[in-house]
Formats: sequence, structure tokens, C-alpha cells
Amino acid sequence: MTISLILASQSPRRRDYLTQLGYHFTCESADIDESVLNNEKPKEYVARLSAEKARIIAKHHPDTTIILGADTCVVIDDEILGKPIDLTDCIRQLSLLSDRTHQVFTAVSVVKGHQVSTKVVGADVTFKALNEHEITQYWHTGEPCDKAGAYGIQGIAGHFVKQINGSYSAIVGLPLCETSELLAEFGVLTALQQ
Repeated sequence: MTISLILASQSPRRRDYLTQLGYHFTCESADIDESVLNNEKPKEYVARLSAEKARIIAKHHPDTTIILGADTCVVIDDEILGKPIDLTDCIRQLSLLSDRTHQVFTAVSVVKGHQVSTKVVGADVTFKALNEHEITQYWHTGEPCDKAGAYGIQGIAGHFVKQINGSYSAIVGLPLCETSELLAEFGVLTALQQ
């Protein structure tokens, strides 16, 4: 029996990673409210959003369909940094990260019918010192506009990074090891796992 797999995301990075792992899947975008709840911790936040994204898509498919949701957040001083709303916000966020270590958390959730399983993976990222001119130039590349924490490590912002401690793929947006482990629990295997 062929298992149908849907990625609840239109993220090119998540699509590329899932393809790289050898999965066959389709993509559907999950539109949810990404506001942080009162007193919600970063790990709880990404876990909730990744599961919500998968559940939203699952409502429109048979119970046999496997839905994979994911969400990533950037955290500094217990503040969850979202996507920057404008240049001023981008400067504020990247100035907070400048010459410091911050955390990135990515949650992956798999939903099949009423079954839900979630894993959260964290990593520490240390930035070099950034000045306002550099941040402004980066904003004008367009790269930070749709990225949590106002940067994409796999792109131009890679040269801001002095050190990583943890999963690089989790920082990009889909922790490879944990994703394949979760999908295997639901019977979705790559050619390597069969």
C-alpha cells in the first residue's frame, strides 16, 4: 500500500530537505495564526504551531494520509523573534543577535487521523558583531523579509555566523534525523530504510 505524505508548508528549504531524504510528497500551505500565547515558552510555541499546521491540512484528507508540519523560531533573552515587519524591525532583531549566541528551535509534527507526534530540536547560533549599515544592506537583498529572526542561515546571512552548536538542518527549518525518525514511526520509509 502506498502511503500518501503531505508537507504542510510551501517552504523551499523544507521541500528540498524532504526531497533530499528521498521522500515522495506533495505540499499544501497551512494558514494559521502564529501569535505567541501568554507565557508560552519557545519550545511549546513551535511544537504547537507545527502540530496545528499539520492538523489543519489533515482535516481535508483521509485518516490514512500522513501530514508533516514544521515550525521554527529564533530566541534571544527569552524573546521569540518573528518575521521582521519592516527595516526598523530587522535592524532591531539583528542588533539583538549581534555578537551574541541565540537559540533556534524547530518542531516537526506528524499527524495521521487522530495520532499526533512531535519532536523539538534546538541549536545555538553565535553571530559576529553586525553594524547598522551591514544589516540595512542585508535587508535590501530581500532575504530576511520572510525569515524568523530576520535571517536565513543557508543564504547570505551565513557569513554572520561564527559558530553553531547543534543541528544545522534544524536551524534551516527541518531537522533531518528527527524528521526521518518520526516518519518511520508512522510507516513512511525512504529507500534506505526499507
